[in-house]
Amino acid sequence: MENEKNESQKKELPKELLKEASQKYNLSDSLLEEIREIRQYLHTNPELSGKEYKTTEFIKKFLAEHNIKILPFNLKTGVVAEIGEGEKIAALRADIDALPINEMTDYPYKSQNNGVMHACGHDFHTASLLGASKILKEREKGLKGRVRLIFQPAEEINAGAREVIASGALEEISAIAGFHNKPDLPLGTIGIKSGSLMAAVDRFEVKINGTGTHAAAPQNGNDPIVTASQIVMSIQSIVSRYVSPADMAIISVTRISGGNTWNVIPESVVMEGTMRTFKKSVQERIKKLFAQVVKNYTEAFEQKYEILWGDSHPFVDNDEMLAKLIGEEVSAFADVKVPEMTTGGEDFSFYQGKVPGLFAFIGTGCPYEWHNPAFQIKDEALYFSINYYIAAVDVMLKK
Repeated sequence: MENEKNESQKKELPKELLKEASQKYNLSDSLLEEIREIRQYLHTNPELSGKEYKTTEFIKKFLAEHNIKILPFNLKTGVVAEIGEGEKIAALRADIDALPINEMTDYPYKSQNNGVMHACGHDFHTASLLGASKILKEREKGLKGRVRLIFQPAEEINAGAREVIASGALEEISAIAGFHNKPDLPLGTIGIKSGSLMAAVDRFEVKINGTGTHAAAPQNGNDPIVTASQIVMSIQSIVSRYVSPADMAIISVTRISGGNTWNVIPESVVMEGTMRTFKKSVQERIKKLFAQVVKNYTEAFEQKYEILWGDSHPFVDNDEMLAKLIGEEVSAFADVKVPEMTTGGEDFSFYQGKVPGLFAFIGTGCPYEWHNPAFQIKDEALYFSINYYIAAVDVMLKK
């Protein structure tokens, strides 16, 4: 593997890579066309997290048509299915939900659900797993065990993986593989890295209570806006002065709310934001220092405070052996690189807390980042995403 380089996103897909990708597992043009149409259908009909009812029914219909067994796990949305026989079980995961974003593209298959868009590529992920499931079903007799297919809901709201685990769908699994599309990786590239890949995500909310008064007489009140401003500036020094430059970390305040008119100092202020880390020790240290900064300022100004930590998930931590073996298998049809860590989060990390797992990046070479209203994916990337799933199964069941 080579380190990721700043290659042009406009670089065309090398013909030899496309040929190798199509031949590795007999990906025919007709199959690619079928899966391309599925992806475009899903893109046209996106559904928000926890509301993926039509998407769920579409997946079930496809699986039933190909005689793939659907397992009776208790999920409101999402599907778990299985192919093969034997005691050993490997799992593949794709997320299926969309985002509350109004699409700004001119595709003939653009979203028909106003204000909802597959702006993170989960339509691509779902279509890829459906394509892989069709091929794996055709190769079922040669499998060295069972493949559990997890079409997971609600990734965008950090709930779906925990729902799947709570349903029991991860029981008996020996290993799991998943991926995310990566716009800044060239088409034909697959990013595989052992260890830390995506950040642990913590959400915080800080409530500061002071004393309201007329804006012309601040001395008669106790202004929480000034306190909040001091806190926002001070917590930025936590990362720059208390975290090693070798350890990536971010604290971002993304919302401040207080007051409702121009001439009144409010009673309270609410601040909200996120913290991103890649080590448990760093995560715990930042939380401790964060709380100390809030406590010090509010006490200095004789105010009260409350810190609420919302749902969080750990960092994506790829199994070293899986990364090595799957990377070697994937290199037969793709340009394998070691990607940079990203401070984006992924609830795939919950699975890795239960079983060894590998989460990869599939390059799409597109100009728009995740969650952009003009986000796009090139259909040729399906060759590599479908192959990645099948290669992962071969490794997890055989090696």
